Amino acid sequence: MEDVAGLAGVSAMTVSRVLNAPEKVRPETRARVLAAVQELGYRPNFAARSLVTGRSGVLGVVSFDTTLYGPASTLYGIERAARQHDYLVSIASLEALTRRSIAEGVERLRSQSVDGVIIIAPHESASEGLRHLPKDLPVVDVGGGEGVPVPVAAVDQHSGGARATRHLLSLGHRTVWHLSGPPNWIDASGRLQGWRSVLEAEGREVPEPLAGDWSAQSGYEHGRRLARDPEVTAVFVANDPMALGLLRALREAGKRVPEDVSIVGFDDVPEAAYFWPPLTTVRQNFGEVGGQALQLLLDRIAGVEGDVRRMVEPELVVRESTAQLR
Repeated sequence: MEDVAGLAGVSAMTVSRVLNAPEKVRPETRARVLAAVQELGYRPNFAARSLVTGRSGVLGVVSFDTTLYGPASTLYGIERAARQHDYLVSIASLEALTRRSIAEGVERLRSQSVDGVIIIAPHESASEGLRHLPKDLPVVDVGGGEGVPVPVAAVDQHSGGARATRHLLSLGHRTVWHLSGPPNWIDASGRLQGWRSVLEAEGREVPEPLAGDWSAQSGYEHGRRLARDPEVTAVFVANDPMALGLLRALREAGKRVPEDVSIVGFDDVPEAAYFWPPLTTVRQNFGEVGGQALQLLLDRIAGVEGDVRRMVEPELVVRESTAQLR
């Protein structure tokens, strides 16, 4: 740091301010210091910093099934938000979300002296594990349901399901069928409840939902059944990969989308705009969820009490897989 200060013509204290609170330093001074940092290849010593501040500068994330778009995108959103606050992220990836596995994942991260932990826990089975965490460790949950004993940041899944269903009803469909996610997933339950609440409020028939497993294969298999029912004109699918499988099943059965059947997915995966037809879907702002989760955690680390549940509204993205019923 002294070498950087000498090259930039400032004090070591000014270098520290530029690295830790850049908004408090004049732009021209900040530019000189950052140029010196780059020229000298300077990197802060996190071990030394932790001795001074009493904090490691590392946050832990307990995650599950990052092969799925939602958990993987949530993890990326948290990492990006952490970088913006000069935190490193250490990840404990779990094969299952049980009380024991969550406790083991948290202890693994505590052994690395993390300042706090974010748990991506979209399973109902995780609730019990969240009730037995160390009391002295700041913890935030992402995607948790009602009654979780720690602060939560999540997309409003109920609202997303309701938006998708209202859109299909507004196009003149008598009712809307639903291909749901696995019943033990909180996201799936929220989307299903949003779908059901709109149909009941409108006095429409509520068809029996079909439970998939998030995969395109399950969407295809249930789609073959839906394609045989002439009453099916609109389907809300709980994620985009299952919607892709449904599209194929309908095409093989000679059903046209959206002329015969309108479809709405959920997530807005990058490929959704390139399905045929381009998929109407509900977009989740995972970057915003990551930012909200991180802010909740930083507040707890600083001893600030406040919101215990921050919900992020999803957005309906209308493309070409939905149309007015003829």
